[in-house]
Amino acid sequence: MIRGANRVNLELALRMTEAAVKQAYREGARISVAIVDDGGNLVSFQRMDGAEISGPVLARGKAYTSVALRRPTSELPPLTAADGELAGLAGAGFVCFGGGLPLWSGDGETGRVVGGIGVSGGTIAQDVACAEAGASAWSGR
Repeated sequence: MIRGANRVNLELALRMTEAAVKQAYREGARISVAIVDDGGNLVSFQRMDGAEISGPVLARGKAYTSVALRRPTSELPPLTAADGELAGLAGAGFVCFGGGLPLWSGDGETGRVVGGIGVSGGTIAQDVACAEAGASAWSGR
């Protein structure tokens, strides 16, 4: 990948999934990890042997949700609670608990969202740690 390019391509997405899986081994988790582009389209996916059956759907949903809402999915539980600003959002493809991170073209929210990573299969803390490990491959591109 050309350094400084601001799009998710297959080569980078594969490095991100690999980094997330390596972190899962360190965490003792069995995960599924999905990388999507800025339109929420799947670019890369891996499911570890023995990972939960729900992982493929939830990982992709977390990646999609982080792109669509331009925020980490770990921020959503209080917002989607019955009295939250986004009450009723959960469902219809949105997964509203930790493990999804948007990928930014610039410095944080000053850039634009160009993709997302979603991880499912471990505890919420493990999913977040694995997503962060995968996202580090994006920030180090």
